[in-house]
Amino acid sequence: MNTALLQKHIQAYIRQLSKDSKLTQADIQQREERMGFYQGWTAARIKSMTPDDVAQYLSRLWAMLIWGNKQYVVDKVINTNGLDKFRQELAELVWGQAPLAARWDRFRENIKSVGPAMMSEILCHTHPDICMLWNRRAFVGLNYLEVPDLPKYDYQLTGARYEKLCLAARAIADEIRKAGGKDINLLWVDYFLWSELQVEDTLAAIGKPSVKVQGPSAAEVAKDKKSFIHNEIRDKIADIGQWLGLQAETEKKVANGAVVDTVWEATIGNMGRVIYVFEVQTSGSIDSLLMNLLKALNNPAVQGVVAVSDLDQLEKIKKEASGIHSLSGKLRCWNYEEVMKVHDALSSVSGAINALGLVPQGF
Repeated sequence: MNTALLQKHIQAYIRQLSKDSKLTQADIQQREERMGFYQGWTAARIKSMTPDDVAQYLSRLWAMLIWGNKQYVVDKVINTNGLDKFRQELAELVWGQAPLAARWDRFRENIKSVGPAMMSEILCHTHPDICMLWNRRAFVGLNYLEVPDLPKYDYQLTGARYEKLCLAARAIADEIRKAGGKDINLLWVDYFLWSELQVEDTLAAIGKPSVKVQGPSAAEVAKDKKSFIHNEIRDKIADIGQWLGLQAETEKKVANGAVVDTVWEATIGNMGRVIYVFEVQTSGSIDSLLMNLLKALNNPAVQGVVAVSDLDQLEKIKKEASGIHSLSGKLRCWNYEEVMKVHDALSSVSGAINALGLVPQGF
């Protein structure tokens, strides 16, 4: 970490706070209110959550600002995991006795549709002295401070790496205390990162950090947990479709023998449905992928099929597909790094629009 750069921004932030006592007090009150809310959810209370409780618990997260229809996300979490399983795993993540890294990895393995941003925010609000809040803004701030080995993709954020990030955030908190900051915790650090260190967060720089982080190829993913990156991309494609106003589903059967990773669907007046199918390839047989896409085309509503992988794999997919007449004009290829960039851009836009409060919740 570049300590000199950090100290420069700490001094600037403290001066800013001293000049605006009303804003400072408002921030303090907001932090206290948010911590009080989440700390009030004991393990026993979490284990007895109703669906309405889950909605209240999740909807207050900043990570949910990107969703205009928060109930859609809540329903997805409950329907995908089951209410009882979600409650048990959430209680274990927040209040379990195992080491933090182990609790993090267990939750990631067992619960779908709740990513690192939501997990870390829950932990930070509940345990602000030891757990940091991780999201795109935190990445930008820590990257600017030259903190090494930052995870760019969700699947890379293992429990061990989250613990290292928490240590980095605690080091920042220590420097703030040395500079005269009072009542500093890692939620305070998050406010600092958002207010002072978003030097790259301009429209022109979306998805383009100053330190290039190269995405892994499909072959390299084999060294990591392939299911995590596969599921991350699959779910992000569904998110993109939802933000575009389409009905989006994952692991959807679209024809006999064809269960595909993600589906975008639109109903056009009384003309019927239009479906677009996505298959994510991080490992396995290209022949199997192409066969699944061919089966999907047996559904007359399917207007296009999209293979998603890294550039090397996509070239192989194109080569093998070139001799299949039925795929001609139907197959499209999408680099998974572009999926990530589109998701980041649309989430920023959606979050900004939803923050205006133009549409009341529950509309």
